[in-house]
Amino acid sequence: MSHEQHENPRQNVTFDADTETGHGHGYLRVPASGSGPGVVVIQEWWGLTDHVVAVVDRFADEGFVALAPDLYGGRTTHDSAEAARFLAELPPERAARDLAGAVDHLLSLPATTSSTVGAVGFCMGGAFVLALAAQQGGRIGAAVPWYGVPGPDTDFTGLRAAVLGHFGAEDTSVPLEAVRATEARIREQAGAEVTMHVYPAPHAFYNDERPNYRRESAELAWERTTGFLREHLS
Repeated sequence: MSHEQHENPRQNVTFDADTETGHGHGYLRVPASGSGPGVVVIQEWWGLTDHVVAVVDRFADEGFVALAPDLYGGRTTHDSAEAARFLAELPPERAARDLAGAVDHLLSLPATTSSTVGAVGFCMGGAFVLALAAQQGGRIGAAVPWYGVPGPDTDFTGLRAAVLGHFGAEDTSVPLEAVRATEARIREQAGAEVTMHVYPAPHAFYNDERPNYRRESAELAWERTTGFLREHLS
C-alpha cells in the first residue's frame, strides 16, 4: 500500500525528508505565544498515536514548538507483534535520516526561536533520539531518551547534545547495564554531558494509555525534561 492510503488523521504537516516519497508527515503544534524553542518528539513503536499527539500538545502548552514525525506512514497498532514488525522495517540509521527532515523543518520555521532543537523520544523513539543526535551533531542541542538505547555499535563521535535519560529500574527490556554502557560510550566518544535518571518503574512508565504508567515517576521525569530543554535550547 502507498503512504497516501495509510494517512493518519492526526497528521497536519508535510515536510521534505529522505524517505521513499521524498517527504515526511507529522503532527506539529506551535505554542499559544506563537513561538518557542523547537523539539522533535519521536514516537514509541505503536506509531503516531493519540498518546504521541498528547505529548506534542503538552510540549506546546509548555511553550515549545513541537513536531512528531510519523515514521510509519500513517500506520498505528496496539498489537506488540505488529509493532515489532514495523520496528524491524525501520532500522535506527534509516529512521535518523527520515528524522533529519523534521529537524530541518523545525529549524526553518519562523516560530522556532532556538538555533538548535531538542529531541525527545520514548521506547523505540528513545533509541532513535541518540542515533539522531549522533548523526545531526550541533543541530541537536538537547537529547532526551526515555527507556530506549540504540545498539552497542552506535558511533557517538558526532554527538554534540547534552543528554538526559529516563529509565525504569523494573524495565526488563532495557537492562540498566545497557544504559550505563551507553552512558560510558557517549562520554568517551563525544565528551558530552550525560545524566541518566533511574525510576522505581517498569518500561513505558510515561504512557498513561498503558498498564505500566506510573504517575509519580512520569511527572518527575517530565519536569526534569522541560527544565533541561529550556536550559539547553536558546
